[in-house]
Amino acid sequence: MDSPSASHTAADQHRTVPGAAARAETPSGKGARDENFPVGSVLLPARFRPVVMAFYGFARAADDIADNPTLSADAKLARLDAMEASLEADDTSRGAELARLLHAHGLDATHPRALLRAFRQDAVRGRYASLDELHGYCRMSADPVGRFLLDLHEGGASKAALVYRYSDGLCTALQILNHLQDCGKDLMTMDRCYLPGDMLNAAGAEIADLRGPSLTPGLRTVIDRLLDDVDAQLSQAGKLPRALRSRRLAMESAVIFRLAHRLAARLRRADPLATRVALSKWDFFTATVCGAVAGFVTGGRGQ
Repeated sequence: MDSPSASHTAADQHRTVPGAAARAETPSGKGARDENFPVGSVLLPARFRPVVMAFYGFARAADDIADNPTLSADAKLARLDAMEASLEADDTSRGAELARLLHAHGLDATHPRALLRAFRQDAVRGRYASLDELHGYCRMSADPVGRFLLDLHEGGASKAALVYRYSDGLCTALQILNHLQDCGKDLMTMDRCYLPGDMLNAAGAEIADLRGPSLTPGLRTVIDRLLDDVDAQLSQAGKLPRALRSRRLAMESAVIFRLAHRLAARLRRADPLATRVALSKWDFFTATVCGAVAGFVTGGRGQ
């Protein structure tokens, strides 16, 4: 799709950015514990956790810039450019440290750069006309996270690419679930709506309906249609643990897969405008135990 980030010219990419990358950051205070799904859990090999957490820290910092309600679009783009430039810097910045850790594991900065394209798009765009456009956004904003983990655990991109499609399904599902959780908040705080326009029109719903205290029948229809897509994505993602050679990543993937299913089921039953729809501690406990066991038994086969 032709997005604003896709048309980011070479001149834009080399825009002079005032200040260092560290000064570009606008921390929101959010961390790994605020996420819906585990980040760098003990299921992953200890030797990989530093680079996983560095990747998360870089993505979190860039996401905070894109979501900052006090910055103009131009200011966000300039700060995101500084974040990208830091990936090639020889200093102590977050991006430089991530690049060094990636290099130590034989990886490059392809995936963090892809995330930056998504955050640039967030800075200038707040509407999506179709499910295809939303999927295009997810390919930049979510799928690179899974691909990074695959490259890291499976021995590089050339081997990991064989199972990208399963990971992409899981990551796209997670992104859409997050959009549904925050559909009202995203519009109220950042004037963003990730519900596809053609789905809204077909259901007789309007973006302004998201400002209400509860879902209208039309919005409920749209959310259920998106949850149908989540189910389809998860059907593909269910093949991931068995396809992995890394048993540890298979265990982690199986846990996240179960958490995604539980959150989708909760969103089927609950109203994300009337209440915060979230996973419980019991959800996390049971998904972790069952997923870890299932991933251990079925994973690590590379099938």
